[in-house]
Amino acid sequence: MANRKSSLPNSKRTPLPGAHPVGPVDPDERLEVTIRVRSRAKTALPELIARRAESGKGGPMTREQFEKTHGADPADLKKVVQFAKQHKLTVVEESAPRRSVVLSATARAFGAAFGVRLARYELPGGTYRGRTGTVSVPANLRDIVEGVFGLDDRPQAAPHLRVAADQGEGVAQPHASGGSFTPSQVAKLYGFPAAATGAGQCIGLIELGGGFRPADLTTYFQAIGVSPAPQVIAVSVDHGSNTPTGSANGPDGEVMLDIEVAGAIAHGARIVVYFAPNTDRGFLDAITTAVHDKKNKPSVISISWGSAEANWTAQAMQSFDQAFQAAAAMGVTVCCASGDNGSSDGEQDGKNHVDFPASSPFALGCGGTRLVGSGTAITSEVVWNDGASGGATGGGVSAVFARPTWQSTAHVPSSGQKSGGRGVPDVSGDADPVSGYRVRVDGHDAVIGGTSAVAPLWAALIALINQHKGKPVGYINPHLYTSPGMLRDITTGNNGAYKAGTGWDPCTGLGSPNGAKLAAAL
Repeated sequence: MANRKSSLPNSKRTPLPGAHPVGPVDPDERLEVTIRVRSRAKTALPELIARRAESGKGGPMTREQFEKTHGADPADLKKVVQFAKQHKLTVVEESAPRRSVVLSATARAFGAAFGVRLARYELPGGTYRGRTGTVSVPANLRDIVEGVFGLDDRPQAAPHLRVAADQGEGVAQPHASGGSFTPSQVAKLYGFPAAATGAGQCIGLIELGGGFRPADLTTYFQAIGVSPAPQVIAVSVDHGSNTPTGSANGPDGEVMLDIEVAGAIAHGARIVVYFAPNTDRGFLDAITTAVHDKKNKPSVISISWGSAEANWTAQAMQSFDQAFQAAAAMGVTVCCASGDNGSSDGEQDGKNHVDFPASSPFALGCGGTRLVGSGTAITSEVVWNDGASGGATGGGVSAVFARPTWQSTAHVPSSGQKSGGRGVPDVSGDADPVSGYRVRVDGHDAVIGGTSAVAPLWAALIALINQHKGKPVGYINPHLYTSPGMLRDITTGNNGAYKAGTGWDPCTGLGSPNGAKLAAAL
């Protein structure tokens, strides 16, 4: 009975579309796996967060308080460690706040420990180590272990950026008929608090590849008149690192866009970039590392990477969502790009899809617009939709997450796949590369758009408001839906299956920011 295995719920994996097995993995290949364990708390975080919001009492928990009340139980961690020793798996790290145990071993040892057969899969563009079916754990760990990540190392997410096609015209000054902007100009158009710099705040950026060159940042911030330049720190997660590739169209463009948008607007804030591999394990570990970072203590986190809900395991979506719940409990706002492929989110099955992690109810989903303005005046703002080849803002209805109570009056439509699903996005901002952001990547000036830019735009705004208020605004979704007048309602355009209209819609959510009203009301 002691060795009886139990299939882990929500762990089923299938091959990527177009992938086929080409043989087993090298049994002596060494890999690392993260085991995610349950919380020690008796009260679920959503219930606690809702209770505090309703009563108006009790501020956010400190990271130390969270670890004591909602971290992993030491007894649970001990049982996982005992399991590891029985199977000759090396314990690399234990973390009570992150509810994680990191293990290292050969593919052979992990296959035996978790009852999986690992194979090498090939698809156009590369190969990956994969598994099919479910993961098994000993019966005594079934209620303790909530997820096992790292056995499969397929690419999990994509950056949501679009490089402007015509760079020559794109770098022109903004004018009434359209043009690109510096991030600072976008902030002025949206009325961000002018006196705030984000001083005392930390913005965390999650990156799954690529990197930045400090010399580029120095040149860029000097060129746009941002002085002093923000402090930018790179943090390695799961052996990820700041590794520029030399291509603006790849992950470097994402990394530099995120840093430069956030840093230009909130230049007094510390920018911490968490680099991790582009796998579900790397992505999750980067998020939990940022959320529970006691050294840098980010008050807002920006995520510009994602993929359609259909591409995730249920265990991954559950663990990400729980990490965002932890962030909400500790007063950390999490901003997620809603995707750049319209209402299909790039899937080819003819159905509507939304992007995850933006579809988590504890994330602030950020959609995209096309912005036209001059000086400090917006002359036009519509849904970003440049057609099938040019990109369009993601948005729609989750097929996984139920509609939160704060969206009950938002008139979220049926998705066709799920009734009563969570609507995405919540907010929006300039994303069209035609009205994109002037940035510098790998020694070259460029204009980049995409909802990738909207997540750090909102993160920077939150940092400014946090400084202005002297305390974090944290989980703002419920507040935004009770006072939608804090945003600029976008009523023109569509993202494919959905049209913009008065109030919330599945294209631009509640609208783009009105910085002054948000700062006063949150």
